[in-house]
Amino acid sequence: MSQEFTPTKANLLKSKDSLDFSKKGFSLLDKKRTVLIREVMGLVEKANEIQKLVEEKFEEGYRALQVVNMTIGINHVQEIALSIPKDETFEILYRSIMGLEVPTVEYEKKEDHPSYSFYRTNPAMDIAAKKFLEIKYLIYELAEIENAVYKIAMEIKKTGKRANALDKIQIPRYEEAVKYIQDVLEEKEREDFFRLKKVKDRF
Repeated sequence: MSQEFTPTKANLLKSKDSLDFSKKGFSLLDKKRTVLIREVMGLVEKANEIQKLVEEKFEEGYRALQVVNMTIGINHVQEIALSIPKDETFEILYRSIMGLEVPTVEYEKKEDHPSYSFYRTNPAMDIAAKKFLEIKYLIYELAEIENAVYKIAMEIKKTGKRANALDKIQIPRYEEAVKYIQDVLEEKEREDFFRLKKVKDRF
């Protein structure tokens, strides 16, 4: 035992306080880990749903695009695509989950008003443009969720390590120290009692 655990009443109180603090710390970390695991499970389920939806929208969009390519020509479709202004109107904000800052993508869904001329286009072009616009918003959402899952998973790992260190190392260490100091002090008290009794018996 180190000097920290020298069998004195002061060290006994200190060790008991440290043990109590470690147990409370473990309880908090364990609760945090449980909340984070629940959160990440919900996000993974949501990510899978969005991924399926993205695949469906891509299939629908590409089918409509094939019709447009066949009816008005690939070169003309490319000209129209290049004329559509680039739109990246989103903002990265943060929300807190058990003290962990997780990024969120804030964006405004715009009404589906084609930016190209209706001259030499057809309804299939409108369907394809609408589908790919829907995909863009879904990808914003998917990126937010996947990023959150990664950050939360890293936090779960870190929290788990800290909780295990308390549970397997710190708490047993302080429990052993408290028992050791209590045993030594009790033994000392017994020795002092018998010594005093012997002194009393002489008189």
